[in-house]
Amino acid sequence: MKKTYVYLTALLISITACKKEEVKTETSTTDTTTVAKEEMPAEAEKPMDSIAMQKAWEAYATPGEMHKRLAADNGTWNEEMTFWMGPDAKPQKSTAVAQNKMIFNGLYQESTHKGMVMGMPFEGKSTVGFDNAAQEYVSTWIDNMGSGIMMMKGKYDAASKTVNMSGECVDPMTKAPKKIREVWTVVDENTQKMEMFDTANGKEYKSMEIVMTRKK
Repeated sequence: MKKTYVYLTALLISITACKKEEVKTETSTTDTTTVAKEEMPAEAEKPMDSIAMQKAWEAYATPGEMHKRLAADNGTWNEEMTFWMGPDAKPQKSTAVAQNKMIFNGLYQESTHKGMVMGMPFEGKSTVGFDNAAQEYVSTWIDNMGSGIMMMKGKYDAASKTVNMSGECVDPMTKAPKKIREVWTVVDENTQKMEMFDTANGKEYKSMEIVMTRKK
């Protein structure tokens, strides 16, 4: 891993040096006043110390406390799902099973979901990670009932033991973007709840709830 950081550091320094060389070449044909101004060192152009760069990349790529929280959810989970197709729609029930595991050196949680939804076979896959630089959770979702990739970002609230995620997607009916959000709640070590909120006619409504129970 350290060799990778050293390589990245060397590569970034090389790129920075090349960019500075290009500036000097382009300004050599101008008058002396212009050259002097172009070659004035700017803070943004100063290359970062190689050791500092290595430490920054190490911190960025090293699993931390939030990744440990994700790893604690490894295993098989039974899912009891409730759907609402609109603000005034009657709830529909379905079940699924989720398999959680950590990938890429413990940086991301990969979840595979399989079950039946509205009488049809359902498969979905999510990835959840904690961005050490942005200090927030980032998630993606894909399934066999759509062609889009849903992306969300959010923070963990220790007091309520919830992760509040928000994002935007394109409505298949209107082709217009709409806001969406999720709330993940840790009920206990073996129970979690996910609530999904959609938007219709500019108003938010609860579109899905999943109660997850760890299979022992």
